[in-house]
Amino acid sequence: MSPIEIEPGRLFVGGQWREAADGARTEVVDPSRGAVVTTVAEAGAADVDAAVRSAREAFDGGTWSGLSGRERGRILHRVAELIRENADELAQLESLDVGKPISLCHAVDVTNAANDYEYFAALAHSLDGAVRNTPMNALAYTKREPLGVVAAITPFNFPLILAGSKIGPALAAGNTVVHKPADETPLSALYMAGLLQRAGVPDGVVNVVTGTGPVAGEALLRHRGVDKVAFTGSTAIGRHVAATAGEALKPVTMELGGNAANIVFEDADLEKAVGAIIKAFVFNTGQFCMGGPRLLVARSVHSTLLGILAEAVPGVPVGDPRDPGTVVGPMAGEKHLKKVEEYVDLARKEGGRIVCGGERLDLDGGFYYKPTVIADLSNDSRVVQEEIFGPVLTVQPFDTEDEAVALANSTPYGLASGVQTTNLARAHRVADRLQAGIVWVNDWAMLDPAVPFGGVKDSGYGREYGPEALDAYTRVKSVVVSLD
Repeated sequence: MSPIEIEPGRLFVGGQWREAADGARTEVVDPSRGAVVTTVAEAGAADVDAAVRSAREAFDGGTWSGLSGRERGRILHRVAELIRENADELAQLESLDVGKPISLCHAVDVTNAANDYEYFAALAHSLDGAVRNTPMNALAYTKREPLGVVAAITPFNFPLILAGSKIGPALAAGNTVVHKPADETPLSALYMAGLLQRAGVPDGVVNVVTGTGPVAGEALLRHRGVDKVAFTGSTAIGRHVAATAGEALKPVTMELGGNAANIVFEDADLEKAVGAIIKAFVFNTGQFCMGGPRLLVARSVHSTLLGILAEAVPGVPVGDPRDPGTVVGPMAGEKHLKKVEEYVDLARKEGGRIVCGGERLDLDGGFYYKPTVIADLSNDSRVVQEEIFGPVLTVQPFDTEDEAVALANSTPYGLASGVQTTNLARAHRVADRLQAGIVWVNDWAMLDPAVPFGGVKDSGYGREYGPEALDAYTRVKSVVVSLD
């Protein structure tokens, strides 16, 4: 596959492409080779202000919110069609920018992004209110209204999908948007700005500002013209986002870090379980907030399963993301690779046994790390308790169902969990007890825009996807008409 040509990126404000006010630019690096592939504009506070003002003018002017839900839905359907028509280029951009295997970009990122817009296009038709019965001599009814200008701040691991999970419902509800993608991975956000415009989204309704979190992100978060913040990222930054937005009483939805447990009971179908286990921790090179980096195994099958993993995991294809046979690509950047190395070194110091992996893979100057399985760590180990965000799996035994649930719930996070069992009653019973926003049974990462997801505890609050997502992008107004 030949590399695609990338035009130097500019900011997208008010339907126009423009350079940053001070002319600043930042490099975009291909993580599979550690090489600079292009540069994009680096927005400052003045650029963010221009983008928010553009979004405010579009909202107040009613060029989008003034359309019927059906009309907005038609345009969002066209966005989904354009994503599918340009699937090859989008997949290549995402692979180049993030280091994802090209096959994964096609099957997951591009497919789900199109599905997101298609799903929210349908929901745009259903923003209904309700008539309420009261003892008053009055007609009382409710209506749902858009919030205004939405700041969508997205991370580096799933740029295309996580932008769609915010922009889709925001637009369906009639809001306007300023999108700040991760500074490492801005390319698909800029490409999508053009597709949205081609689909018929009016100028100013969606604006994209590329730049750093401390400058562009902070300016967007603090801008008084922003009415709502939708954020996906680390728990540490999420705390700052929530505190800052709280000062201005802005509503926030936050999908934050995760450290999910995958529980394998003694009655599990081990052949199926192994597939779910490996997918859970190597999917997207482990850079997946809903990944399953903690494996809890019934003691009776613990040794057997460790032996299976020791043989199977080294056979997972790791390499050039442009190779259709690659399953695991590079980490998204040098700093992410170093973080994984530090945690694996810490595991060794804490008495962990490296079952397989545990080292970099030297390939083309890229940021590769071998999928790693670690046994014999205590539950209070930092490697078990903290989010590594890489292709690393810790394995712990348990003796009872109660112990498995307690171990699964023992970290500060609560985004996802998994249960591998052939006992239907147990599956429901354990799922009820797990402190997580989503629980998968006998598989992992089964996601669809109709199914809401989000976290509890340190994994954030609010829900993306499903009809529930629109609750975060609308407000309810009550109208009471006297009938005297």
